[in-house]
Amino acid sequence: MYGAFLSWLLFFFLLIGLVCLIVYQLICLADLEFDYINPYDSARRINSVVLPEFVTQGVLSVLFLITGHWFMFLLCIPYLYYNVRIYTRKQHFVDITEIFNMLNWEKKLRLIKLAYAIILLCLTLFWMIYSVLEDDE
Repeated sequence: MYGAFLSWLLFFFLLIGLVCLIVYQLICLADLEFDYINPYDSARRINSVVLPEFVTQGVLSVLFLITGHWFMFLLCIPYLYYNVRIYTRKQHFVDITEIFNMLNWEKKLRLIKLAYAIILLCLTLFWMIYSVLEDDE
C-alpha cells in the first residue's frame, strides 16, 4: 500500500544527503576564498566527500532505474555521465596547488550541481506527495 511512498521517501533522503555533501563542499570553498582555512585543509575536506557524493548519486540513479521511475532516471543521466567522465579521467579531486586558480570554476560547478540536486529534490517531493494522495483514493 505504501510501497511507492517508501521508495520516494528513500529517494528524498538520498537527495537530502547529496545536497548536504554539495553544500559542505561549497562551504569549504567559501572558507578558502575568505581565508578562514588553508588550501591543504580545504582540498582535503572537499576530496574526502567527492567519492561519497559520486556513490550517492550513482545509487540514486540505479534505484530510479530498478524501481521503474524512467523520467527521474533520465533526469539523472547527465549528472551521472559527468561524474563518471571526470572520475575516469582522474579529474574528480581538487588539486591543492591549483585550488586558488580554479576557485571560481569549482564554486560554479558545485552551484550547478546544487541546483540540479534541488530540482530533483523538488520533483521527488512532488511524486512522494502524489503517491500518498493516490494511495488514499
